[in-house]
Amino acid sequence: MNLTFECETGNYHTFCPISCVSWLYQKIEDSFFLVIGTKTCGYFLQNAMGVMIFAEPRYAMAELEEGDISAQLNDYEELKRLCLKIKKDRNPGVIFWIGTCTTEIIKMDLEGIAPKLEADIRIPIIVARANGLDYAFTQGEDTVLAAMAQRCPDKNLNIPSNNSEKLAHRPLVIFGSVPDTVVQQLTNELSSQNITITGWLPASRYAELPVIKENYYVIGVNPFLSRTATTLMRRRKAKLIGAPFPIGPDGTRAWIEKICSVVKINPVGLENRERAIWNNLEEYIKLIKGKSVFFMGDNLLEISLARFLIRCGMIVYEIGIPYMDKRYQGAELELLQKTCIDMKIKMPKIVEKPDNHNQLDRIRDLKPDLVITGMAHANPLEARGINTKWSVEFTFAHIHGFTNAQDILELVTRPLRRNSNLAASYNEAYR
Repeated sequence: MNLTFECETGNYHTFCPISCVSWLYQKIEDSFFLVIGTKTCGYFLQNAMGVMIFAEPRYAMAELEEGDISAQLNDYEELKRLCLKIKKDRNPGVIFWIGTCTTEIIKMDLEGIAPKLEADIRIPIIVARANGLDYAFTQGEDTVLAAMAQRCPDKNLNIPSNNSEKLAHRPLVIFGSVPDTVVQQLTNELSSQNITITGWLPASRYAELPVIKENYYVIGVNPFLSRTATTLMRRRKAKLIGAPFPIGPDGTRAWIEKICSVVKINPVGLENRERAIWNNLEEYIKLIKGKSVFFMGDNLLEISLARFLIRCGMIVYEIGIPYMDKRYQGAELELLQKTCIDMKIKMPKIVEKPDNHNQLDRIRDLKPDLVITGMAHANPLEARGINTKWSVEFTFAHIHGFTNAQDILELVTRPLRRNSNLAASYNEAYR
């Protein structure tokens, strides 16, 4: 059995990648994000991020007006004025300029302006074109981390040069923005295998960016970071460890085992650790075993989530995904195929750039028990009696590592539990 891939190049719905600001400004504590775009970008950010009146968020809009677009105004002077105000009011450790569709279309030379302005105001300025021309909203983070990767130092003056020699293996840097609690959990899991993480990209503060030298090992925690992986390999000459992603107990074990194999350390106790987690998930698995799920495609987490749900006993009809990098997700695809064989179920169809109109027809024919979809289709599908779950919730939930597998199943089973509870209440009321 082999995986089947299709590409529909149809109309699909996903958030704009500038939404990455909403989680990155919280992760990088001394950052300030300046989104350079139109009023539409501003409205989107306000709606997507729910800004409170009394909050002082570390992001803002530089709103392009007619004078900017017609090149009547001086971009450098306008951006300098804004950045000096940011420096005075917030004094950040780094300013990110987030480009948008409009800056692409009018060919605004942000990369040319930034170095000169950085020297003038003496604050690092990083340009990331996280615009709506990407395939999925999570690729905004990929663009920002790829830009940050080029700023990582190649030596650390605070640590003696022989520090890396004390490690049991070549230095290892992990890339991908996850909450600090998840960072600690994954650090502890690797530490129990005598593996030391020498840095995370991004770090909590800009000054703490990890040292990345030639031949350092790097590994990602999210499937949407292919651009960052490429930058680390080509620009920084790092060695990428290709592994399934640490989502679900099966993926987490495979992720740790691959790191162990590369650094030549024998893993200890992983089988028992994974088995204990599966035992804790039994009540959830009873609810979904034998039930079917359909991924419409939104955030590029679809392959990893589908693989985990198949291991839980679900049947996956289709995996829609806005963009598929088969090299970066190669190990994940292999584990998906192996999981289907182990569970003795048919391989799901993987549809890149799915046409949502065609998908709705297939959903009507297949009648899946659950559809994991973007927000645009959730209510229309619910109105037709189909259980849905917003895919964006998996982006913001803690889904990495052994202990957070329960959070994934909590999200997946919630609509199924809700509807069974409603049915039970209805039957009780009209008995």
